[in-house]
Amino acid sequence: MSGEFALLATSGAARRGALTTAHGEVATPCFMPVGTLGDVKLLEPRDLHEIGTTIVLANTYHLWLRPGGDTLAAAGGLHRFMAWDGPVLTDSGGYQVFSLESRRTIDADGVTFRSHLDGSEHRFTPENVVAFQEALGVDIAMALDQCIKLPAERGEVEAAVARTSAWAERCRAARRHPDRTLLFGIVQGGLDEALRARSAAELVALDLPGYAIGGLSVGETREEMDRIAQFTTVLLPANKPRYLMGVGTVRDLLAGIDRGIDMFDCVYPTRSGRHGRVLTRRGREYNVRNAAYARDFGPVDEDCDCRVCATYTRAYLSHLFRSGETLGQRLLSYHNVAALTDLMCGARAAIEQDRWAAFRDAFVKAPATDSEKGEV
Repeated sequence: MSGEFALLATSGAARRGALTTAHGEVATPCFMPVGTLGDVKLLEPRDLHEIGTTIVLANTYHLWLRPGGDTLAAAGGLHRFMAWDGPVLTDSGGYQVFSLESRRTIDADGVTFRSHLDGSEHRFTPENVVAFQEALGVDIAMALDQCIKLPAERGEVEAAVARTSAWAERCRAARRHPDRTLLFGIVQGGLDEALRARSAAELVALDLPGYAIGGLSVGETREEMDRIAQFTTVLLPANKPRYLMGVGTVRDLLAGIDRGIDMFDCVYPTRSGRHGRVLTRRGREYNVRNAAYARDFGPVDEDCDCRVCATYTRAYLSHLFRSGETLGQRLLSYHNVAALTDLMCGARAAIEQDRWAAFRDAFVKAPATDSEKGEV
């Protein structure tokens, strides 16, 4: 049944679960590659299937502006339009709208904003954002929330929490296909633990199918992010999926799993891939454009068995990037997504075998290879 979340195993606070959606089961913990406009940059759906991706994320704000709801409806929904038959999560567009400070006006009913593409005026309300996501036929829709930049005054954060809770309740009431599209709420509250607790309590009272921790990675320090994520996680129901938004480094994924998070997303692996940065199985990173790799004929990541690492060398990718060839961006994006997907697969196995701590520590304590030292 769509929306059912089964907690299959635990190891410490780390959780192994399974979320049933209209387009298939999502094994957790999982990483969701970001396909903002209906495409994970430079990767085809068959690449994602080959890598082992089960769920991708798309963006309501960007799809609203182009190609638009009418085109997506005529195509038969987002899955058919992008030729992806697995689960899809769409964020509400709230973060994108609220980042356009000079282009939007917020009121109790919703937000009016001007497109970053052509300046045309648009309006988001909890009701039309839910309707749009349901019309796309997505598996998980995020409730419209108010995200604010940090640092912020307490009064501003408190107002955002109140608005987020009110909008989440309206989103819940606006659902027409709850069996097909699952609605997740987003906990806000900045760095204020009392406001985080209030936000979590008000959203949990709505009994939604899942909950996200939002409003992080928006200007706070890593230590602050860790503190708030840890604090908020334990406030969320154990029998519902927990989603930490916008996290995509090996270090942050491990930390999230360690505190009981089930789902993650970030543009980091593909953005890094387009700029020559390699994510490795050990959690180290390096830039393949550096001169040191021009004659390095070893695999991109010696611990990786993905198609790219089995076929190409660091020297070849270094050559592609230094020559401005886009094939390098595609190959490295493939590897980086594969690296994080494999990390999740290993994490699930470790939790099932109750050896999560050893798995986590193997990454945390792993020494850098000679060629990676200093490449942070």
